[in-house]
Amino acid sequence: MQISDKNIDSGKAFDWGKTSSDYAKFRDIYPPEFYQKIIDRNLCIKGQNVLDLGTGTGVLPRNLYRYGADWTAADISDNQIAQAKKLSKDMNITYFTASADDVDFPDNSFDVITACQCFWYFHHENIMPKLWRMLKPNGSILILYMAWLPFEDKIAGASEELVLKYNPKWSGCKETMHPIEIPDCYKEKFSLVYHEEYKVNVSFTRESWNGRMKACRGIGASLTESEIAVWEGEHKQLLAEIAPDEFEILHYGAIAELKKI
Repeated sequence: MQISDKNIDSGKAFDWGKTSSDYAKFRDIYPPEFYQKIIDRNLCIKGQNVLDLGTGTGVLPRNLYRYGADWTAADISDNQIAQAKKLSKDMNITYFTASADDVDFPDNSFDVITACQCFWYFHHENIMPKLWRMLKPNGSILILYMAWLPFEDKIAGASEELVLKYNPKWSGCKETMHPIEIPDCYKEKFSLVYHEEYKVNVSFTRESWNGRMKACRGIGASLTESEIAVWEGEHKQLLAEIAPDEFEILHYGAIAELKKI
């Protein structure tokens, strides 16, 4: 499904379904500490019902499944959901296709609602009251994010510049470490009880970093097949020149917990 938002990539349309196979293969990259920070908050654990919005290929529920929560997960793309089901065929996770704005469950259905790498896609004024209603008393919204740091990591910076060469409207670039931005409308019904930002190194090979970059919104989700092929060839050549066979990319992680009031 194509998405277009004037606030994202200057309105250039993108479709995560176009890149689902690469997304499934190359974007399950969060390190152990990313998940441990969730568990340390006593969230997404046994005895809790959790709704994951914008689940993509189910990275979050699949990696946290062993902690015992009951997971329901939604994504706007049929292709993403198909990959999620394939990757978690031995897990009891309920998946369905829907945008975050269209998800609707009865009052007090969930202990936790998660949003990983997708919070900025939501129409917050519309969705905030619904999230509040679907959460149980004292329930939490957990917002998660991880991004490479292009000004501090040479390989990340060069790779990002190559994305911009082929897609200059791409706005998912030039990141620096900062807290997750919470729109003011959430102050009406939620309290920000925790946030943390931290640096973390993530290991890659040339192949996996090329795949990770290809599966980003600026390339695989928005360019034509021929444009993607040309970009991929140039990126592989770039990595052969500047990157060893195995390397780490400096990222930062961010977490924010909103508590229902």
